[in-house]
Amino acid sequence: MPASRSLRRTTEPPPRSRSIRPLILIGLVAILGVVVAVLPASIVARFLPPGVHAEDFSGSLWHGSAGRFSVEGRDAGAIEWRLHPASLVGFTLSADIHWVKVGFVVDGMVGASRMGFSAHDVSGGGPIEDLRDFGVDAGWRGTVRLQAISLAGNFERLRTAMGDIRIGTVTAEQFADGADLGSYDVHLGGDAVDADGNVTAQITDAGGPLEMRSTLRISAKERTALLTGTVLPRADAPPGLARQIDDLSRLRGRDSGGRIPFDFEFSY
Repeated sequence: MPASRSLRRTTEPPPRSRSIRPLILIGLVAILGVVVAVLPASIVARFLPPGVHAEDFSGSLWHGSAGRFSVEGRDAGAIEWRLHPASLVGFTLSADIHWVKVGFVVDGMVGASRMGFSAHDVSGGGPIEDLRDFGVDAGWRGTVRLQAISLAGNFERLRTAMGDIRIGTVTAEQFADGADLGSYDVHLGGDAVDADGNVTAQITDAGGPLEMRSTLRISAKERTALLTGTVLPRADAPPGLARQIDDLSRLRGRDSGGRIPFDFEFSY
């Protein structure tokens, strides 16, 4: 008995146009890979936003580096990148980056599209004093360690920021005769960024001479930061630091737990 028309229809192979779509996609990725491998790294300079300048390029658009770049005239060190060509198929940009500023080293993955930018798994760190070109005052020393930082936003403001930062063995020439001020943890939670792009981080001590609980609020529009909280010297606090905290208590008083409130505002 001959097969029915309905049975023949169900056993027919899928249209040829559908079966070759994966091959077309693979071919397109391969072509893009060849293109970005051949183009020189210096072509990146044409797509940098205003205020960002780069030079001393080497390598290709796929895997290249800029030995020197600056942001708003400030030295921003050197950067190496490795593009993910497959991301270009969807008109997006994705790359692994390696950034170096003297002894400060950061690695992570960044992405960009017409909708905005993102950064994931950002980690690394180095000496605080190597960030002086970004506004860190002379005299401050210590280390900074970034742990799984994630950022996202459009090209007007930051939308999300999550992760942890450890600031360790902090000293400052202008405080406590340069004595060790301890180590501190900065936490960015899921609600760290509000609708206007302002950032709020929680800061707590990680041991050391001071017991501190504080909040850092950064205003994106005003370019200011406000640090508020309470501080209490521990029994092993250096004499110079204990004296300065005692002077602060005379101005601010103490709460029921003996802690001294403080607030500092600064521009960046």
